[in-house]
Amino acid sequence: MRRAALPRLAACIVMGSALPAMAGSFAAPEGCTTFLTVQSKGCRVSNHYTCSADAAGDQWRTDFDQEGPYFTSRIDSEAQWVESFELDPPVRQTLDPNPQDPASFSGLLATGNDSFIFGLSDDTGERTRVRGSDRLTGRQVVIDGITLQETEFNFTETDLSGNVLRRSRGNEYIHPDWRLFFSGPSQWDGGDGTYLPLDGSPIQFIFPGEPGFASTQPLFDCDAVMSSLPFTPKS
Repeated sequence: MRRAALPRLAACIVMGSALPAMAGSFAAPEGCTTFLTVQSKGCRVSNHYTCSADAAGDQWRTDFDQEGPYFTSRIDSEAQWVESFELDPPVRQTLDPNPQDPASFSGLLATGNDSFIFGLSDDTGERTRVRGSDRLTGRQVVIDGITLQETEFNFTETDLSGNVLRRSRGNEYIHPDWRLFFSGPSQWDGGDGTYLPLDGSPIQFIFPGEPGFASTQPLFDCDAVMSSLPFTPKS
């Protein structure tokens, strides 16, 4: 699944902003530790964290826009989308057992290509199937002092009858050691056959002890004032 792109795009196009504005510092749930904050294009800030009760390699992310938190997701060590929570209205979605072709971050790193076919179910009773692939382009990019590898991706999500619900194609970025995907420039189709250009690329990577760590206020592309704030990249 598009661990980086799909949640934000679905939220922008389908559900909009979630909760009342609440700028401040992100507090991970009890037993969890925040390790990375990412300020991205498209008026999004994401806080990444791990929890001691989870399986080794599991990672969580909570996304905020100007109105507050709107999406939380958990991936495993292979960057499979294990579960996610949309916050308005509250909906939990989970990965179905025994995927036909599980997503594999290890396989992508080893061969440069990875395909995936799996099912998703949510607590409203909706069941869907996702099919797609990731490919390393061989290009490296440096964003805020962090070296990332570029990927090319595509995915299509259908209902169980094969009707297209949503699909996307474009580029993302991965960090091999962090085992994370980050959004890039892409195109999104909400099921009507029309692709819209979108870009949720990261702009700042912020670590514990640095200014802006655990922020819940996005900085970029939110409005003319916010997007004009100065940005000094790491050396």
